[in-house]
Amino acid sequence: MLDYLVLYNSHSGNTKSVAAAIFSALPEGSRDLIDIDSGKPIPEASTYFIGFCVHRGSCCIEVSDLLSSLENKNIALFGTCGMGRSAEYYSLIEKNVSAWINSSCRYLGCYICQGKMPMQVRQKYENMRTSENAPQVDGFIRNFDCAMTHPDREDLKKAQEFALSCISHASCV
Repeated sequence: MLDYLVLYNSHSGNTKSVAAAIFSALPEGSRDLIDIDSGKPIPEASTYFIGFCVHRGSCCIEVSDLLSSLENKNIALFGTCGMGRSAEYYSLIEKNVSAWINSSCRYLGCYICQGKMPMQVRQKYENMRTSENAPQVDGFIRNFDCAMTHPDREDLKKAQEFALSCISHASCV
C-alpha cells in the first residue's frame, strides 16, 4: 500500500498541473500520480489527493464514484475552476464534491484555484452579449481573460503548501 496517491481528472491540463505540483511536494518514496481517465489500476493508499476540474459547481461522475468507493482513508480534494476567484463559490464547490466522500474517511480539506478555459468559452460570451446583459457578460469576459494565466506559480505554490498541511493534519489524526 502506498502512503500517498495523487489522482486527478483534467480536461484542459489545469488540474494536471496542480496534481503535479502536489505530487512534487509529497515525501519521496511511497507515492504515485495517476490520471483517473488513464485506465491504469488505482492502487490502495493511506492518503488520497483527488483532483477534479469543476463543471457546473461539482466534479465529474468518475470522481464522485471514486470518492464514494473509498473507505477508511485520508482524503484531500483539489480542483481548478474557470469562474472567478470567489471564496463563496469555491466553498460551494467544496461542499458539493466533499458530499461524495464516504463517512468512514477522514476529510483533510480542499484547495481550489482558477484555471484557464478554452477560447470557445470567450467566443460564447461575446456572442451572447446584448445591451441588456452587457455589464454581466463583460464581467464574464474579464474573468476569462484573467483566468488565461492560471494556474500560475502562486497557485501551484499554494497547492504544495496545501499538500504539506494535509500531510501534517493526517499524521495528527
